[in-house]
Amino acid sequence: MKTLFRYFFQGLLIVVPVAITAVVIYYIGRIVSDWFSKIGFMVHPWLDPVIVLVAVVLFIVLAGFLSTSIIFKPLFSLFDHAMERAPFVKTVYSSMKDLLSAIVGSKKKFDKPVMVTNKQTGMQQLGFITQEDLSELGIKEGKVAVYLPYSYSFSGMLFIVPREMVTPVEASTAEVMKFILSGGITDLD
Repeated sequence: MKTLFRYFFQGLLIVVPVAITAVVIYYIGRIVSDWFSKIGFMVHPWLDPVIVLVAVVLFIVLAGFLSTSIIFKPLFSLFDHAMERAPFVKTVYSSMKDLLSAIVGSKKKFDKPVMVTNKQTGMQQLGFITQEDLSELGIKEGKVAVYLPYSYSFSGMLFIVPREMVTPVEASTAEVMKFILSGGITDLD
């Protein structure tokens, strides 16, 4: 039963961020589509969804632009602060925000590709150092946090390993991530 609960929560960690993103894009698409209908902007039943999708992408880009502007930045900051303080919502919101920021944001964390070697078995796995100082967790020096993504998935595992098990990889972060996510079948540039 314990294993079933562990799998359930592991599944939530995978499904919830993807579902939230899909629902947000779907509802933005519905709003844009309804708005187009109200103003009488209908081109063709096959072309309308494409126009709506382009409008949604433009809306998201505009939101990103406005969030960095001097005028709207305080409003986005206020919203962010409110989300960070709401019970339960803060857990999902802050995790999603941190993950997205680590991948594509200004606080990129997946920028140190490494090879982790298990000295006993000789097995090696590619991953990314996410934290080099773990003293706030009470973990002694000489250990680092390494995220090991799974192939064909949006998930992975975080391991705390001795620094001597980690070897830097001389390749771009994008190439290493692409190689891992493809299960090693992608062509490397």
